[in-house]
Amino acid sequence: MTPEDIAEVTKLIKEKNILIADLKFNDLPGLWQHFSMPISELTEMDDLTTSIWVDGVGFDGSSIRGFQKIQESDMILIPDPKSARLDPILKVPTLSVICDIYDPLTRKPYSRDPRYIAKKAEEYLKSTGIADTSYWGPEGEFFIFDDVRFDQTENSGYYLIDSVEGEWNSGRQENPNLGYKPRFKEGYFPTPPHDSFHDLRTEMILTMAEVGIKVEVHHHEVATAGQAEIDVKFDSLLSMADTMMWYRYIIKNVARRNNKVVTFMPKPLFGDNGSGMHTHQSLWKGDTNTFFDEKGYALLSETAKHYAGGLLKHAPALMAFCAPTTNSYKRLVPGFEAPVNLVYSARNRSAAVRIPMYTDNPKSKRLEFRPPDNACNPYLAFPAMLMAGLDGIQNGIDPGEPLEKNTYELTPEEQANMRTVPGSLEEALDALEEDHEFLLKGDVFTQDVLDVWIEFKREQIAAVQLRPHPYEFHLYFDV
Repeated sequence: MTPEDIAEVTKLIKEKNILIADLKFNDLPGLWQHFSMPISELTEMDDLTTSIWVDGVGFDGSSIRGFQKIQESDMILIPDPKSARLDPILKVPTLSVICDIYDPLTRKPYSRDPRYIAKKAEEYLKSTGIADTSYWGPEGEFFIFDDVRFDQTENSGYYLIDSVEGEWNSGRQENPNLGYKPRFKEGYFPTPPHDSFHDLRTEMILTMAEVGIKVEVHHHEVATAGQAEIDVKFDSLLSMADTMMWYRYIIKNVARRNNKVVTFMPKPLFGDNGSGMHTHQSLWKGDTNTFFDEKGYALLSETAKHYAGGLLKHAPALMAFCAPTTNSYKRLVPGFEAPVNLVYSARNRSAAVRIPMYTDNPKSKRLEFRPPDNACNPYLAFPAMLMAGLDGIQNGIDPGEPLEKNTYELTPEEQANMRTVPGSLEEALDALEEDHEFLLKGDVFTQDVLDVWIEFKREQIAAVQLRPHPYEFHLYFDV
């Protein structure tokens, strides 16, 4: 932070007649938290050394998921002026600023602040000498619904989702029902009127542009009922993690003001495709893409192959951060077009690691890791993937031979020898407990973060396991 950074914020406040400051930060699972104050709290200061930009603002860390216990609850938020944006959602002109979290006694960054973990990952990458910058391009998928109801009590449990696009509504009286409902698994790329959410997605990406997010493409995805994808232009790790928080915030709120609801839940519908977050990644040293080699397989360098080897070796542990919900594993099921097989291949979308082959431009060479989903915390998932890839490079991990055939058409013997991602969140957490030394390098992840994460996620598993499932009544009520 410099006086010039503060001056830029002051200029923005004056230009946009901003009245409110909104301070945002990330809890451990990945949801933005916030509180607001009059803009004068940011602008009325005698000098920079005694301002909120330096002293921060106190908050109760014991009330935030994954943070402090009640006897050590005081924490400090320090806003990052470079993150300041005019909020494109709120009615009153509001300055949104992303904050970093500090311990009030030591004045050091808080180890469980997800944004701090992302910063440390970028610092560690530079310290290795392997590369200066990692670039990230997530393909975020989500569902747009018209109505959702769910409840769980001692004597009942249900969910009910509805969408004007849902094929299940093809026979509903809608006065009139016009019939344009994408069939199950046939929602990929149809034009309007089948794609009835084109204008809504356009509104979403134009709102993203207001905070500087560069969008590459938006379209309907495979599933019925408004499944969508919006891809943003690649960026460095911390910047992309910040972008993904804005991305989710904007998509949810634009949907809400149009009387729709968005979910990033990976598998809300039975019998149709789930939502993933295929994540493109590459390492650069100066102006050179270290993943490119004109003589390599699919134009991949040895560095890139070893990076892929690290992703594949540590994938079971990575899933604890990249597919971090019990629901994630209803998407990651073998035989249902999910990227569960731990192999790499050019073009082949059935492989966990894919090498896109759209162009032979050296700057475009990258790896795509396909198992993650959009329920992850990007401040944790991106660093975890980076650390796995770097471990692959540092230890020369061989990813094996690329698999060119469709992994869903393997013989039983071939399938039996195929490594796959975990089949449940519990298996992923077990893998993380056994394989996490690569995450601790450079103090990027710390043991307390891993311990709290595993404890928090195991509580979710227990909560789901304790409750009867509605389909169990179909299976067992008459036994």
